[in-house]
This record gives sequence, C-alpha cells and structure tokens, in this order.
Amino acid sequence: MSNLRTSRARLAAAAATAVLAALSLTACSDGTGVHDEGAATNASTGSSSTAVASNAGTNSTGSTGSSASAGSTGASASSGGKSADGGRTATRTSVPKAPASGSAVTCEGSNTRTVAAPLTRPVNHMLLTVTNTGSRACYLYYYPAVRFGDAQAVPPVIKESQPQAVVTLQPGESGYASVSLSATDGSGAHGHTVKSLAVYFQGRSGSGSVGAAAHPSLPAKGVYVDDSLKVTYWQQSMDDALNW
Repeated sequence: MSNLRTSRARLAAAAATAVLAALSLTACSDGTGVHDEGAATNASTGSSSTAVASNAGTNSTGSTGSSASAGSTGASASSGGKSADGGRTATRTSVPKAPASGSAVTCEGSNTRTVAAPLTRPVNHMLLTVTNTGSRACYLYYYPAVRFGDAQAVPPVIKESQPQAVVTLQPGESGYASVSLSATDGSGAHGHTVKSLAVYFQGRSGSGSVGAAAHPSLPAKGVYVDDSLKVTYWQQSMDDALNW
C-alpha cells in the first residue's frame, strides 16, 4: 500500500508538471504574450519619438537659420553705408562766417542810422551811436566830422582816443563816439546854442568825407557848444567812447 501511494503521488506530480510546461509553451509560441507586446509597443513608440524629435530639430534649425539670415540682411540694408544720422550731416547748413575784409564797405549815412543823445555824465557830453542798417559789414574809419548849426569848420579829434583797430560793424551792430560840447569850467569862448547837427563819415584814405551825411535830431531846446568842442575816434564799445 505504501508503495502504491508513493507511485500515485509521483504520477500526479509528473502530470502537473507536464500540464504547466504545455501551458508555458503555448503562451510563448503564439507571439501575444504581455511581455513581448509591451516591448514591441515601447520600441515602436521610441522610434516614432525619435523621428518627431529629429523633424522638430530640423524645423527649429531651419526657422532659426531663416530668422538669422533675415536679421543679417535687415542690418545690412539699414546700414547702407550711411552716416549715423541717416546722411543728414552731409547736407547740414554750415554756420555763416563773418564777411572778409574785401567784402565790407565804408559806413556812411545811406547804410547806417545815427542817434545823438546828450549825456548827464560825463557833463556837457553827447554820445553818437551809429548802427549798421545794411546787409554787409561796414567800416567806421577815423572819427566823425560833426557840424553843429551853420559852423564852417569841424571840431578836432582827441588823439589819445584812437583805437588799435578800425571799428567794424556787422549788420545790426553799433559803433560809438562821444562829443565834448563845452568846457565844464566855463573857460570856453564863443558859446552858443545850436539846434541842428550833421555827421560826416570819412573814407579809408582819411582825405575827406564819403557817401551821405547823417542828420540826427537834437533836443527841441538845442544844445550848448563853445570853441572847446572836440570828438573822439569811433569806438567799438560805448564804454570806450565815454572814457573821454
């Protein structure tokens, strides 16, 4: 009995082993096992992903290259060899220069305006202001030749007042000269009141008047003059004219 039971147990174990082996062989031979199917799926997915990544990389590179090319072309087009301000420097108007000495003319009555103003300080003095009303620079040579009323002669000049250079007036600028009308201490002779004034302008040669004379108005009551009457040279500044 004991041997019979042992034999039956061995047969049952052998049969069970055979059944398990058959099931295992069936699963491997039909190609639909879970493990094989998963591996195939992963392999397919990985291949597809690689292809997509490759295409994306190509598109990105192509797009970047196109953009860089366009940027480079744009930069080149914007430069165009022009200056930083777009080429406007070449057409910018230069600052006009002062006229050369050869283009200047002599200041005289037709291209200037003359004003005669009596002064309280210095006492018994008058200031002559000549303004260039022309379109060209003009020269005020030497000193004004003034004639008050019906005087036959012009007064002398104060030699110490001579400037170092000829007074030059650009259009709109003014030059000055002062006139000492009478002695402050009353020592002058032949004093009288005059109500008219003529101012004559000298040329470069200094040999006489040139152009038209100016006739600035005087105060209605006139001005008092005597034989101490004298004038300064033309000055570039008012202060220099009033120093004498």
